[in-house]
Order: sequence, then structure tokens, then C-alpha cells
Amino acid sequence: MWIAEQWQDYELLDCGGGEKLERWGEQYLVRPDPQAIWDSPRKNPAWKRANARYLRSQSGGGHWEKKTLPESWKIRYRDLTFQVKPMNFKHTGLFPEQAVNWDFAMEKIRNAGRPIRVLNLFAYTGGATVACAKAGASVCHVDAAKGMVAWARENARLSGLEDAPIRWIVDDCGKFVEREIRRGKTYDAIIMDPPSYGRGPGGEVWKLEDNLYDFVKLCAGVLSERPLFVLINSYTTGLAPSVLGYLLKVVMFRFRGFGNDYAKGFHEAWVALPKLNKPKFHWKNLPNYIWVECSLIVGLFRYLIYRIQRALKVT
Repeated sequence: MWIAEQWQDYELLDCGGGEKLERWGEQYLVRPDPQAIWDSPRKNPAWKRANARYLRSQSGGGHWEKKTLPESWKIRYRDLTFQVKPMNFKHTGLFPEQAVNWDFAMEKIRNAGRPIRVLNLFAYTGGATVACAKAGASVCHVDAAKGMVAWARENARLSGLEDAPIRWIVDDCGKFVEREIRRGKTYDAIIMDPPSYGRGPGGEVWKLEDNLYDFVKLCAGVLSERPLFVLINSYTTGLAPSVLGYLLKVVMFRFRGFGNDYAKGFHEAWVALPKLNKPKFHWKNLPNYIWVECSLIVGLFRYLIYRIQRALKVT
């Protein structure tokens, strides 16, 4: 597990009772979190003096109960600057745990020793886009929501990247990748943060469990012959990390050494690190090798059971 420990402008102060208390710069927010199922004594005084609290509605959705909260404000992560603001469904436009993935991508890009092209799919407000561009990569940012792309452009401007080599694309991610394949375009790294469920601009239905495998297989068609990394972030707990890891290993088998290393991210995110050369075997690492392979087999077995159950329901 990777923990985002380098934040100065963000803190998770406490959690429990289905809520979490956070500091975003100088603003204190209370937001629902269904994973925080334990009790908390809530001794931190910020619980009572929080600037805003998101309250869920019994009929679905919810609303912000605000005291003194600006419409938007800025926070920094290292040399990156982002605009945050309270949105519908409790979000602020940034997921702080993703900072570990930004650091990973930036390090890989800076150490690559060659120009790197990054494709960021379902790119939201551009946290990963800004990080990769700051590290020196050229980035293609794709999201179906025009407002999110505009927000990402503002984050790039705030981080001093207004003139950086970033393509801003408002489009369905699958259709865009298909066109890039026809054009013969390739990328050295792919980042994706697909939703659990959604609809494309033309009403296309997306469901992670049904569509992810085919989508990852499609994206393999735009990888260069020397890929640096592929990063899949999954917010849902419906798919185990081992399933995502095995999925990548199966789809990317043509790249030598792909799938030998895995690193588990903080939010059910798996980072698959392709290698050009197979690492040497060391006996001291044997337990780790066995654990990884067993977890992949278990994950695949769970996924197969899930698909069989769905097929039986359909028939």
C-alpha cells in the first residue's frame, strides 16, 4: 500500500461513523465515507467548526451545508497547484490519495532519458495530466465532460503549464482511442481512471466489470514498442487489485517483462510496471513471487466466477 504522505495543504484529520474530517488548505470539510464504518470519539474540535459538511439525502444525492466556505480556492502539492471547490455528490475536484500515482509517474518520466508521450483517459480535472506535463512529458488529456476539461486547463495554468505540450480533448475515451489507432498514433504511457458506471455522449452505457477488459485490450493498440508504464485506477471495490493486475498481465503480454512487478496503490489502484529486461531471480524474494502469483490466480478465479454468474443470469 502506498500512502500519500507528502501533502502540506491536505490532511485527513479523523474519520468514523461513516464520515471523514479533512483539511483542504485553510478549509475544513466533513464528507461522507461509507468505508469509515467504525466509531470515532470526534475529539478534534474541527468536527464542530468545519466550514462545510456534505449531507446525504434519503432520496439519493445530497447537499452541502456551508458556514463560511469560498466558492473555490487553491491548494498545492509540491510544485503543482490545483483549484478545488465543493461539487455535487460530495467531491471537490481532486482525489488527494492520487498524489502517490503522480509521484510515481513523474519519477518514471524524469528518469526515462527520452521524450515521453502520455495518454490520460477519463482524465477528470487533470491531476495526473499536470503532474506528467510538469515532469516534461507531452500529454493527451481526454474526458467526455467539457467542464472537467476546462477545469483541468485551469489547473495547468495555475501550475505554470499554460504553454506546455498538452492536447485537450473532449470526447468519448473509447472512440478517441479507436481513432488514434487508425491514425497510427502511439503513447509511451497510459493512465486511466474509468468510472464504475456511466454513459457516453451518445448514450453509450459503461459498466466497469463488463467493459474494462475490452477497453484495456483496445488501449494496448496505442502503446509504443517501449512502454514506460500503464496505470489503472479503480475507485470501486467491485474488482480486487489482483484482478486488475492479472488483466494487465494478460493484455500486455507482448511487452517483455510486463507484469513482473506490481505496486498496490492507496485507492484500490494497481500500477503495472513493464520492463524491457526480465529481473534476475533471487531466492530471498521467493515468498513475494509466490504470493503475487497466487493472488493473481485467486483474482482471476473470482473474476471467472463473476462472469459465469452473469452469463447464467442472462440465459
